[in-house]
Amino acid sequence: MEIQDLISKNRQGQRVGLPSFCTANEAVLRATLKLAVAHDLPVLIEATCNQVNQDGGYTGMKPADFVSWLNELAQQAGVRSRQLLLGGDHLGPNPWRKEPAEQAMAKAEQLVQAYAQAGFRKIHLDASMACGGEARPSFTEVAQRAARLCRVAEAAAPHPEELIYVIGTEVPVPGGETEEMSGLQITTPERLAETVATHQEAFEQAGVGSAWARVVSVVTQPGVDFNHSGIHRFAPPAAQELVAALRPYEGLTFEGHSTDYQPTAALAELVEHHVFFLKVGPELTFRFREAVFALAAIEDRLCPTTRSAIVEVLDASMDRNPQDWEAYYSGTPEEVSRLRYFSLSDRIRYYWQEESVVHALKTLMGNLAHAPLTMGLVPQYFGLFEFADIPTGPEELCDRHIQRVAERYYRACGLLK
Repeated sequence: MEIQDLISKNRQGQRVGLPSFCTANEAVLRATLKLAVAHDLPVLIEATCNQVNQDGGYTGMKPADFVSWLNELAQQAGVRSRQLLLGGDHLGPNPWRKEPAEQAMAKAEQLVQAYAQAGFRKIHLDASMACGGEARPSFTEVAQRAARLCRVAEAAAPHPEELIYVIGTEVPVPGGETEEMSGLQITTPERLAETVATHQEAFEQAGVGSAWARVVSVVTQPGVDFNHSGIHRFAPPAAQELVAALRPYEGLTFEGHSTDYQPTAALAELVEHHVFFLKVGPELTFRFREAVFALAAIEDRLCPTTRSAIVEVLDASMDRNPQDWEAYYSGTPEEVSRLRYFSLSDRIRYYWQEESVVHALKTLMGNLAHAPLTMGLVPQYFGLFEFADIPTGPEELCDRHIQRVAERYYRACGLLK
């Protein structure tokens, strides 16, 4: 995958970008990898500092574990090595931000070292958060900390010349919004200029000036976001000043976070305005949840005596371990119950790896593997299929539903017709 060639085309005005699939959900990854094989597409998979780190993250995987697991999934799907790129998102002190700054940064160095050694090539350096009760760091302090992490990555990577970097962080913290969207502000040209200038200077001072040529993108806020029940749609006129401010920086593009649920036309507009990397995460697992709930409804009808009760199992898991949703959802009991299932933030995504949920999902798929998923039954729960093109197995139904997300991102990026 020649990222620099694609970026060059983008900067020349072609609608060429790259989706960034930010998930550690096995079903989502399998479906996405299958799509990449079917159409010979490049596929960028990213892990965040909270998902995967030297302590295991919430997935229980260290960077080397994630790479080994993902490579196995890719091999099973038939993905060629040239198609696959691995990225690390928000790599910095965020998981340890409650600790004193120096202690948090030391752990951030270990994090970046582990990612680089494991073979992640796309590194988002994000040291923007305040640590240990300190005041919010200045542009210069953020850049100096990012350069410090870059130095670690350059020293740790087996082939440092293959690393590419992303800087900046004009976005919500990893994990998503905790409240209604308010005060969304598009990155100003001044903030973009200061981000670039301070980072370039910091790279030189840290002795990694040669790596600056491999800084390919800046995270900015072009005017997109989502919360529990809605989105802030991209409006090209509002981002004109930001886009114009990128012109002097040859080889640089924007990276768009929180692009989930944007209309496909809006995603295409983002790419046309040099948002080269389009990151998507919760929308992928939201569609996975939709597919599982639809399959559960079919199971209720076809297998009532052996049903997996997966929806109830998920509920029980969320009740037992509320730490991944209760700080995000508020309202009446009825409102909270609805958000647990249907919020666009999709906090339910943290529960698919629970042992009881894994077992229930296996039971669901087993029950439906030989069930009569007829041409008349399936469209009641899965719409949008042509009658001559209706999958007859639960796994394919799930895959195809998830792939609807990946397909529209690839279309927006000009990589799929």
